[in-house]
Amino acid sequence: MRRAIVSKLLPDPKSPEELLGELFAHVQKARIFPDGKTFADMVPSREALAIRDEYDLGKDDPDFDLTEFVARHFYEFQTDGSADYQTNPNDTMAEHITELWDVLTRKANKDYGSLIALPKSYIVPGGRFQEQFYWDSYFVMLGLAADGRWDMIENMIGNFAYMIKRLGYIPTANRTYFLSRSQPPFFVHMVRLLANHSGDKIWLKYLPALLTEYRFWVKGYRRLDKEVSAVNRVVRMPGSEVLARYYDQRKAPRPESFREDVVTNAETEREIYLHLRAAAESGWDFSSRWLDDPDDLATIRTADIVAVDLNCLLYDLEIAIAETYGLLKSLPLQKKFQKKADKRRAAIDRYFWHHDDGFYYDYDFDRGQQTGRATLAAVFPLWSGVASDEQARRVAERLEQDFLVKGGLLTTLVDSGQQWDAPNGWAPLIWVAVQGLRNYGYNDLAEEIRKRWLAINEKVYRATGKMVEKYNVRDSDSLGGGGEYPLQDGFGWTNGVARAFLAEE
Repeated sequence: MRRAIVSKLLPDPKSPEELLGELFAHVQKARIFPDGKTFADMVPSREALAIRDEYDLGKDDPDFDLTEFVARHFYEFQTDGSADYQTNPNDTMAEHITELWDVLTRKANKDYGSLIALPKSYIVPGGRFQEQFYWDSYFVMLGLAADGRWDMIENMIGNFAYMIKRLGYIPTANRTYFLSRSQPPFFVHMVRLLANHSGDKIWLKYLPALLTEYRFWVKGYRRLDKEVSAVNRVVRMPGSEVLARYYDQRKAPRPESFREDVVTNAETEREIYLHLRAAAESGWDFSSRWLDDPDDLATIRTADIVAVDLNCLLYDLEIAIAETYGLLKSLPLQKKFQKKADKRRAAIDRYFWHHDDGFYYDYDFDRGQQTGRATLAAVFPLWSGVASDEQARRVAERLEQDFLVKGGLLTTLVDSGQQWDAPNGWAPLIWVAVQGLRNYGYNDLAEEIRKRWLAINEKVYRATGKMVEKYNVRDSDSLGGGGEYPLQDGFGWTNGVARAFLAEE
């Protein structure tokens, strides 16, 4: 069975829009399904090329019925009976989360349509997200650790190492249409979580995977010079430093949001597919963080922006690789990666820190200036430990003054209608903020954020019986909203962060 799975991944599997061509575009533009991800996830009942040929022969017939055609040739793949799950109203929130781990467990031992097989079982976020997502999984693992589910943590890390070995990176999730992009590189923190439990042998086991992922994020840096400022995910800064941006290897509508991207792209004279895809790689899809005009998604410029959170995560990766070489007594390689980390740390301070505002901002390398968008990405330098004591103090003050509200922390200070903006709060950013503040001794503020976040989790759970993807932290009587799809329940990273916070009590 393992041999069969490996052989499937060696040639890059084709995405559904590549396999189905005009048929795929027709279905998505006609909005046969309200959510474009539905069709991207459906499984052809026979060879895709045969279905495509039948469509080509019949599409011009006056009696051709697209909805009927799709219903006859595609089906939705359900891996288990989780859709029938009902919350026990007598369960505490912690008991509910613990019970959900099994509900959200999936096993894909062979490919189903766009779903790529993985060797081990895994936890999915829930709702429309029925895959092992990259950065979501770290926050899921926090909750699994609190419940002692180290077996599942090892499974999921093993799946990521498997994808790194076969693909050279971790895609957004195990779907063929996600193979052109990754997500914030939290793999190093997953390994750290497991190593803290199982010992330094974990670092040695996963060093090859960490190195391969690192090469993915810095690929093309040797091609940078005064004439070439950006290649793939690397950017040459004004002082010749090399930092990272979010990117995507394709410039086309996202298959899972095909219609939305086509409509948005038509609203501007420039092609913005790369910027939409790059924002999807960031996980912040979408946010005023990436927009010239916070009220207009068509002004998106993600690929022109060097992201503070991404570079902090890559600093973490460089430090971890250096430390692992230290365990191996390989001093030249240890010094090499420590030097890379030191250079990145200095560049983070130079390009992202605003001395007058006392806050970290992303950097627009195309315009040679900071973006000026205040977001919770500014907590990542505290999480990674690259902030000075004075910088941490000023960030903590800004969080308390401008971001702290009834339910925790706002994601940004802009109400744009996009889901990664006010009034929404998100579990992963809450966790990073709390841990970052604790790193610098701001325990009272961190505790206040933790309590407010758990309180809004509890309130929504008691009212709905659900843990949801995001929360309206400004008004706890309203649910989180915005974005391209309805509020999702399940929900992986909310469960993980809440369970980890509850375990502290």
